[in-house]
Amino acid sequence: MAWHDAAIVGFAETKIVERSALDVWELSAQVMQELIASTGIAKDEIDGLVLSSSVTGAGNNFWCQTVADQLGLTLDFAQTVDIGGCSPLGAVARAAMAIAAGACTTALCLFADTQASEDNRRPRAFAEEWTTPLGYLGPVTAFGLLSSRYRHQFGLDETALAKLAVAQRGHAVLNDLAVEKLRRPITEADYLNSRMIAEPVRLLDCVMVCEGASGVLVTSRRAAEKRGLTRIAVPLGYAERTNPSANQSIVDVTISGHQHAGDRAFAQAGLSPERIGSFHPYDDFIIAIMIQLEMLGFCAHGQGAAFIHEHDFRHTGDLPLNTGGGQISAGQVGLAGGGTNLVEAVRQLFGKGGARQVARPGPALVTGIGGIPYGRNWNSSAVMILTADG
Repeated sequence: MAWHDAAIVGFAETKIVERSALDVWELSAQVMQELIASTGIAKDEIDGLVLSSSVTGAGNNFWCQTVADQLGLTLDFAQTVDIGGCSPLGAVARAAMAIAAGACTTALCLFADTQASEDNRRPRAFAEEWTTPLGYLGPVTAFGLLSSRYRHQFGLDETALAKLAVAQRGHAVLNDLAVEKLRRPITEADYLNSRMIAEPVRLLDCVMVCEGASGVLVTSRRAAEKRGLTRIAVPLGYAERTNPSANQSIVDVTISGHQHAGDRAFAQAGLSPERIGSFHPYDDFIIAIMIQLEMLGFCAHGQGAAFIHEHDFRHTGDLPLNTGGGQISAGQVGLAGGGTNLVEAVRQLFGKGGARQVARPGPALVTGIGGIPYGRNWNSSAVMILTADG
């Protein structure tokens, strides 16, 4: 199959809030109804459902069937993707593969979570057995160690990280769907003076867990053309990498699977990083953005700070960054947070960015991060390159 045979024909997103008065299924229904209204595709024509990882649905072996039942969907294809923050991109890829294989014709890719209200996680892995009891308390601690190692190897220019934080916050100010608490401008001084959480990770490096939902509707490019849906987003390349260096006992934790996945996605698309019009990386912590710039070939390993100082990441700049604010400034919708970055990329490609619309939105590069193992880089890395058509 060729990725560009698939088409994203619609996108939708709810308001991101600190704690929702709505259930995860009600949020999901809002997204589905908006997609139906914007595309003209009837609910009965949706015969595929692909869900991202969800803390709300954790431990439910029948989550896909349950969500489909709540939404009143009869399906030919259903799957839940469980690679953490890579899952929204993985959902689009799996929908495209299912459509190409004839398993379904039109797939709803849905990313919803109410983690702040209902956290059902019980990961059966190393965490609860031997790291959490010793004080290794989740992502903040993990990124503190990763950042410390990066600082030891290359030095850590905190003014470069501050520049990224300010650019993303400026975009959140322009985004009506961003969580209200974060829709206030910040300065580089605000970033540098924010309190330490897990040295050298600061408060303004971190995401805030929120609630909400987003989604896209995927069909074949041919089906979109038959329907007269002329405004579509087309995947040019996609790749993911899970457990890089898992067979090695000593690894460089500053190297992520994005290096391998990025090479594959760029090769499929026939593009180089210089051709990217907008960049929408998974951003649970600011340093993750800089590491991904290096891994994806925008600059050499260890040269992220210099690259950041040389470029303008505002929506009016030469490499617009997470133009909706990213998860750090728009709010992280639990394990469905990667949908925030994906939907913003599609919004820009559709020319619906409003006050933050970029002049040259594509090709758009979107990434995912899924899981943080002890002593290695991220469990999963995903890379998708999208372009506009019509």
